[in-house]
Amino acid sequence: MYALPITFYFFLKFIAFPLQLTYFYILVFGKPFFITEGSALPRYDLNIIKYMDFEQYIGYIPERLDLSKLLMSIIIGGAIGIEREYRGKAAGFRTIILICVGSTLFTIFSIQIGAPSNSDRIAANIITGIGFLGAGAIFRDVNNLTRGLNTATIIWITAALGMGIGAGHFIIVVLSTAILIIILTGFPLLERMISRKHQVRTYKICFKHNDAIVEMDNSFNKHELSARIAKHIMQEDKIVCHWTVAGSEGSHTRFASTLHAANGVIEFEYN
Repeated sequence: MYALPITFYFFLKFIAFPLQLTYFYILVFGKPFFITEGSALPRYDLNIIKYMDFEQYIGYIPERLDLSKLLMSIIIGGAIGIEREYRGKAAGFRTIILICVGSTLFTIFSIQIGAPSNSDRIAANIITGIGFLGAGAIFRDVNNLTRGLNTATIIWITAALGMGIGAGHFIIVVLSTAILIIILTGFPLLERMISRKHQVRTYKICFKHNDAIVEMDNSFNKHELSARIAKHIMQEDKIVCHWTVAGSEGSHTRFASTLHAANGVIEFEYN
């Protein structure tokens, strides 16, 4: 409960605040405190050396543009993550933000470390790393159906947006984010409209005898369903058949309602 506030306190006390004091000291006095005035070097050489020493002392000094990129990556990742969190997906609000910020950071570091001749060296490996992350989001459920493809795609495109932010392509990132949010929020309505007209279900039906299987084929045709038997298992006291069936939502509903009273049917399920 108190771990985060305590960590933040020590970060401000021992890291952020001393660095900020050092930075303002240089802005006011024009030199870091560890450079003495008694140096025999000319003034312009001293300016160059003290700046280099200061950057070597604390590392790369981020520019205002780099900080703006990080802020923008948080906003872009949050806009996408809200939709994912609302739908209860595995890659939710925090995960999407971290992916976007991480891609932005890797791109910024790649530009700074590899510039000017090899600035894409680190950024090129983001695609490989995101591929492994996306693959972990894809799985098969208890019904042997593939799940997580949409989540893996969101992870992939979020990393692309983060790379675009890190490279400074802000306009195309904003436009792409707007298009992505429209697809995520508006297209499910279109999918439901298509599903009402045509959907594919997998039926698992258990029979007492073979004659009931022939009657089931006639029932599919009666309800205007296109059926293809995928698996036929003979057991001691029953026959288990798996069908892949295509048709409208209404046809599926009417067919499922008749299975309760169908002759020779022990049990059934579909998905």
